[in-house]
Order: sequence, then structure tokens, then C-alpha cells
Amino acid sequence: MEKTVDFRLVEEPKKPLAMHPKKFGMWLFMASVMMLFMSLTSAYIVRHAEGNWVFFELPSLFYVTSVIIVISSVTIQWAFFAAKKDQTKLVQVLMLITSALGLFFLVGQFFGWKQLVTNSIYLVGNPSGSFLYILTGLHGLHIISAIIFLWLVCASAFQGKINSKNMASMEMCTTYWHFLGGLWLYLFVFLLLYR
Repeated sequence: MEKTVDFRLVEEPKKPLAMHPKKFGMWLFMASVMMLFMSLTSAYIVRHAEGNWVFFELPSLFYVTSVIIVISSVTIQWAFFAAKKDQTKLVQVLMLITSALGLFFLVGQFFGWKQLVTNSIYLVGNPSGSFLYILTGLHGLHIISAIIFLWLVCASAFQGKINSKNMASMEMCTTYWHFLGGLWLYLFVFLLLYR
């Protein structure tokens, strides 16, 4: 009597990709923001090629604000590392410094706009000025949203809710801040090349 051997292939259940739903939402939001700015810069290039374009110098304050945004990326990353080491006081100080740098960035951008007006570059008029105000203004609105996010995370840090075991909001805030910093540097270089 022959024995039959029953071979059955049993697939191991696949582990789902685990991502915090809020992180996933934030990544989707950042992708949509990136698409918005890519479409605006593409429209800028197309319109620039059509002519009737006023050449302009970028405000000197935009150079300063670029340095400020880079420094703020350093401080928030430092805060992130401090949170992983449960250095609560350091996290609190660095988050406050980062939000202050974000406010200095916005003030610098505003006074940069005043320099543009002094140089007769206006929102209404030549498309070159319109695009400049729209690009920098939209970015500024996103910086305001990031500062509010910073304040919320900072409040959590003061309540002792940010630590090595609870890093989700800190990680999201850090990622979003770096994203906006990188976006500004992209816009700044873009505007330097296509004036």
C-alpha cells in the first residue's frame, strides 16, 4: 500500500506596511503641496518664455531668510535628537528657538516684499512680480501652518508628552519643517535662475 504525501503550500501572511495614519496623511499633504509648487514654477517658466517680462533683483532679505530657514532646520533636528534621548528641557528650548526663527523668517519675507515695492515690483502689473508674490506668499502661508504645528508640539513637550516612547508628533513636525525649508531653498534657487 502506497502512502501518499500531501504537500500543501501555505503562504505566510504578509505583514501590512505599518505607518501611522497621521503620518500618511501628512505625506499626502506634502506631496500635494509639492505638486502645487511644481505646477506654479512650470507656469512661471512658460510665461517667462513668452516675453513681456520685467527682470528684477531678489530682495537682499531673501538671502538672510534663506540662512534663517537653514538654521531653523538645524535647531528642529537637534530638538528631535534631544527628544529621542528624553532631554525634555532641551527639546522645549530648541522648539521655542525654531518657532522664533520661523517668525523671523516671515518678518524677513514681509520686509523683502517692501523692498520689492520700493523697486517698483508689484503683485498687480507685470507677471514677473505677480509670480514672485504668489510663490513667496503661498510658501509663507505654509510656514505659518508649520509654526502653529511647532507651537502645538512645543506645548506637548512642556506637558511632558514628547519623549523617546512618544515621538510621532515630533517626527511629523520635524519632517514638515524640513520639507518647507527645502521647498524655500528650491524656490530661492529657482527665482535666482529665472528672473
